This record gives sequence, structure tokens and C-alpha cells, in this order.
Amino acid sequence: MLPAQSRRLSRVLEQEERPIPRPNFSPRPLPSGENRRRLRLDGILAKDSIKKNGLQAIGKSCGGWNTKIHMVAADARTAVVFALSPGNAQDAPQGRLLLEELGPMPEGLPMLMDKAYEGDETRQLVLDLQMIPVVPPKSNRLDPWEYDRELYKKRNEVERLFRRLKGFRRIFSRFEKLDVVFLAFINFVQIVEALR
Repeated sequence: MLPAQSRRLSRVLEQEERPIPRPNFSPRPLPSGENRRRLRLDGILAKDSIKKNGLQAIGKSCGGWNTKIHMVAADARTAVVFALSPGNAQDAPQGRLLLEELGPMPEGLPMLMDKAYEGDETRQLVLDLQMIPVVPPKSNRLDPWEYDRELYKKRNEVERLFRRLKGFRRIFSRFEKLDVVFLAFINFVQIVEALR
């Protein structure tokens, strides 16, 4: 191996050993009144670009390079906390990180979750946070549980929030290469939507 190649290889190995810092955004306060009675957890895909100079949540899936936006929302217009993950990553681990970021919540608050978050670990974390998990079991579950079907229908509010986000071209096609810039634009869109 040539000396230049070994120096490049050692730099790459040093970069891989460093822990990847996660942007720290504090959660927004929950709205008061009727909308404070439940939270929703969901995720969507947004196109991503190839990694260049900074932190990027990218992953190759069937649609190409993608980024998932995971979000806990209070209603159809209010995102409490959100994060990015690569398109090929599973939803549940990122959802658990978001739930841990939330901190203490009022006891007995229903948490409406997508089926991707229905794993035993995620439901147990919701119970440990003194919230009520409202998520249907997957069809291949050996011991399915009962859930409030009428309350679960309200989960579409977070889908409407994602539809509002995808109304902005810079979000659904992800022009920004760096996570920090993309997260800043998502925050900007949330402010624009709140002012409408």
C-alpha cells in the first residue's frame, strides 16, 4: 500500500470511530385545551442526497437515497418534537428516542402510534412514561391486544401535518445536503404553517 493511501485509510478509520453528534432541538410546548389530550407518533420519507461534508441521515431504499422524518405531534398543525433518520433504518428505535426526549407528560395521555411503532419495547416505554399506547397489533401477532379504534382514527392528524410539510418542495425533495440545514427548514415551515 502506498503511503498516501495508508494516510487516507487511517483518516477514514479515525472518522468512523468518532461518535456522531445529534442536533439538539428542545421540544415545543404542548397546546392547551382539547388538543392536549393525545399525542401522535409517525414517520415519512423525504428524498435525500449523497453525503458530502457533514451529518446526513441518508439510506438507500427501494426509491433511492431517502431520509425519514419522525415526528411526535399534538394535532394537525403542531409538531412537538421531530428527528431525521436514514431511509433504510427502522422506525421503532428512532421513535423510542423521540419519546425519551419528550420527558414527563400528564398521566394517562393517549399516544396514538403508527403500526411501525407497535413493538413490545416501544409500547412498554410509552407505559413507563405513564401514557396509554393506542396502536393496532400487526396481523401476524400471536397475542393481539385490544385498542381504542375510535381514538386511533384521530391519528390521521399527524398525516395531515406531513401533507402540509410535503407541500413545500424543499422538504419533499430534500435539496439540502446537511441535516442541520434540512432541520432548520422544517422548523421554518412549521412557523409558516403556524402563522397561516
